[in-house]
Amino acid sequence: MRFSPLRLINHLPKMLEAAVLESHFPANYRPKLLVTCSDVPVSYIETLRRKCDVTVCPGSNRNEILKATPGAEGILWLTADRLDDEVLDVAGPQLKVVSTLTSGMDYVDAEAFRKRRVALGHTPKVVNNPVADIAVGLMIAAARRFHEGREKILNSDWEATPQWMLGQDVPGSTVGIVGFGGIGQTIAKRLRGFDVGRLLYTGRTKKPEADRFAAKYVSFDQLLLESDFVFIVCPLTNETGKLFNADAFKKMKPTSVLINVARGGIVDQPALVEALQSGAIFAAGLDVMTPEPLPPSDPIMNLPNCIVVPHLGTATRKSLEDMFCIAARNVLSVLAGGQPVNPFI
Repeated sequence: MRFSPLRLINHLPKMLEAAVLESHFPANYRPKLLVTCSDVPVSYIETLRRKCDVTVCPGSNRNEILKATPGAEGILWLTADRLDDEVLDVAGPQLKVVSTLTSGMDYVDAEAFRKRRVALGHTPKVVNNPVADIAVGLMIAAARRFHEGREKILNSDWEATPQWMLGQDVPGSTVGIVGFGGIGQTIAKRLRGFDVGRLLYTGRTKKPEADRFAAKYVSFDQLLLESDFVFIVCPLTNETGKLFNADAFKKMKPTSVLINVARGGIVDQPALVEALQSGAIFAAGLDVMTPEPLPPSDPIMNLPNCIVVPHLGTATRKSLEDMFCIAARNVLSVLAGGQPVNPFI
């Protein structure tokens, strides 16, 4: 999760101001609130300080967070670092609530929260639009060979011939979406304007919302066999870890394009490298990878047919505002005696 492009935002989101003003704490009670990263607008922190005693970690590495955690009653967890028993032990028994700034919660030990009866909130739905936008952007960039084309220019390898740098067509194509929750449905909504031929989806269960998009529920294997574009938007779980492995890539079309905006662990990355190098699939667009941060020497970075961006799915101005405000509301609501507005458990 990156906030550096947004450091200059210092205006006050109305939703955050309202959340703070509407939090009714007992007289003279100022909850102790920890914000685990300093790279958020100063106005956000100052707003929380109207009613809370706020500690802000100077950095975002685990040691700094753990050092600042003891005594906190509420935590705004602004990192994707592991959120587990160690954090809860260090915080102490007075901890009432933690909220993340993410929709996916694969880095959170939810059972630890259940055992201790500590409320846990997250920020679903608000991520649907920005993540769907970057997914469609990666689809176009990979299908039309943006990265490879730039390399051709840099290497003075520009050919003015009819069949040079031909890409894949989106109109009339079959699109498969693995995971048809909020993000998957928002991608389907975006694709309406691209005149795709068919829309397939797979997941644990059929979705009644799929009828609105004329999306057909199929098995995972059928989706791989028939799709020209495959979007990964499912959660990372024990069942989906390395779901896209060498066997899966063998079932895909050699003209297919893979887009992953979910979690890097859903893809066997060495197998993906092999599939891209061998031509088992045409191209890939990745906003997530393994590990993160990705070393620049990783083999995936040397592939002309792979677009890689550094987990920028929610890195927009409005997304930061919305996620921070919802996370704050989750925490403030519990500290005032209620429930998270967006509970994970």
